[in-house]
Amino acid sequence: MPSPHRIALLFNANKVYDRHVLTGIGNYLTSTRVEWDLFMEEDFRSRTVGIHHWRGDGIIADFDDPVVGETLCGMPLPVVAVGGSYADPANYPAGIPYVATDNARLVRLAYDHLIDQGLQRFAFYGLPPTPGNRWAMEREQAFLDMTRADHLEGLVFRGSPTSAGGWGVAQEAIADWVRALPKPIGIIAVTDARARHLLQACIVADVPVPAEIAVVGIDNDPMAQLLSRIPLTSVIQGAEEMGHTAARLLHQMLHGGCLPQQRIIVPPKGINVQASSRHVPMNNPHVMRALHHIRQYACLGIKTDQVADYVGVSRTLLEEHFKRELKLTVHQAILQHKLQTAQQMLADAAVPLADVAVRSGFTSLQYMYAVFRRELGCTPRQFAEAVQAGEAVPGVAEPLTVPKRAAL
Repeated sequence: MPSPHRIALLFNANKVYDRHVLTGIGNYLTSTRVEWDLFMEEDFRSRTVGIHHWRGDGIIADFDDPVVGETLCGMPLPVVAVGGSYADPANYPAGIPYVATDNARLVRLAYDHLIDQGLQRFAFYGLPPTPGNRWAMEREQAFLDMTRADHLEGLVFRGSPTSAGGWGVAQEAIADWVRALPKPIGIIAVTDARARHLLQACIVADVPVPAEIAVVGIDNDPMAQLLSRIPLTSVIQGAEEMGHTAARLLHQMLHGGCLPQQRIIVPPKGINVQASSRHVPMNNPHVMRALHHIRQYACLGIKTDQVADYVGVSRTLLEEHFKRELKLTVHQAILQHKLQTAQQMLADAAVPLADVAVRSGFTSLQYMYAVFRRELGCTPRQFAEAVQAGEAVPGVAEPLTVPKRAAL
């Protein structure tokens, strides 16, 4: 029996995008029963050190890192590149098969979603231009091309590289930009990490999300979702498919296939729509501010009085505004947000029901069961089983909407 091929995977497993690519590679090996002896450097900063002396059979690598690309060009081993797409074909590495995420279509999904929300102003929060951020510049340019084609002004803010020491200054700069933007406006963040920074800046600047600023990220990073007070809308990259495709190409090359100019552009899988981009035009600034506060703190157990204190009006007056604008009480709006949060978590079979109850702000599992039965006509377990099986969901807590008469 021949020995397994020795394959190096040169990726930064600290990044969600790279992890999804690696998952796709693993899925290919599992589905085809191909046996590879995989090597991946524990410290990603050392991934290219001594690679020319490595006695292996093939390499799959992240070519968004220019150091990796420069190091591997001319390697005598079969190499498959993974990275971002380029508008100019000359930017792709010569003589190496390349599997790319479609940067333009990632931005297009986010842009079209914001248009669907009724927004007419748009901005982009990107990254400073560096050799390692070429993919970010491609996304920024795609955004500018789209707004220009629609005869709109596309506003861009790149901010600064984030570090613990300079984070306070960087966040204040984002907050200043947010305050100065014309509103309402939709902002596309180049990654979920940048989107999370943006949401934090909106909280610092006391700018309601999504009433005045709707935010869409890219990556669908579970960690960004977990660490964001306001659930983040995000475009889902086809990174696992990229990894699967890269492994297939390398497998072909290891068995004599010649694919020097093969270039495969993988489209995004879709968009995970959450509260950060569900823009609803509102007439009442008190309701707008109240909903902004509810989206941040509903799952932490806030009460109507606390919302009224934040808005700066009496509870009675706030209730009147809510009934006029939303046909809901403040308590019902808080409960609706808790239900939406619980429903999203119930789609994940790995999250215990007790954890869902706590993280969505219910005082007990029993209370969550009672609310689900009353509001949706099913138990949380029945809801979870239906969602996870892809069946018709017994009930759905809709996002807050403004009745048409109130929006006129």
